[in-house]
Amino acid sequence: MIRRLSHACLFVLDQDRAKEFYTEKLGFEVRSDVRMGADFEGAGEGFRWLTVGPPDQPDVEMILADPRMVNDDATADQIRVLVAKGALGAGAMATDDIRTTYEELSARGVVFTQEPAARPYGVEAIFRDDSGNWFSLTQPAG
Repeated sequence: MIRRLSHACLFVLDQDRAKEFYTEKLGFEVRSDVRMGADFEGAGEGFRWLTVGPPDQPDVEMILADPRMVNDDATADQIRVLVAKGALGAGAMATDDIRTTYEELSARGVVFTQEPAARPYGVEAIFRDDSGNWFSLTQPAG
């Protein structure tokens, strides 16, 4: 029986830049940063296992994955194009005070494509990471 979600994969264009974005701009913690050698099964020339997560959720990890991880070169190239275009929505992040969080993240250089606005489910703003993935930042109603 599946008990919980532990990891979610997010393709990024540059792992070093993504690590900086998620830790310095969003305030996430690095959970794992390991280089797998070429002898690791499925690694080809090797890959980097890089995960981050919000400080208040130690049991959740976002894998900041190079598109080459588990993909052939042609597929990895297609993924890079989609990520850079902002065609892939990566998920929703919750906050208790969206206006304050919006101001703090904006001051750190996070690019919002939508300012906080009332929705039936709460107040939502949309931002993009440094690769192009977009997220909903939501303060739930109630």
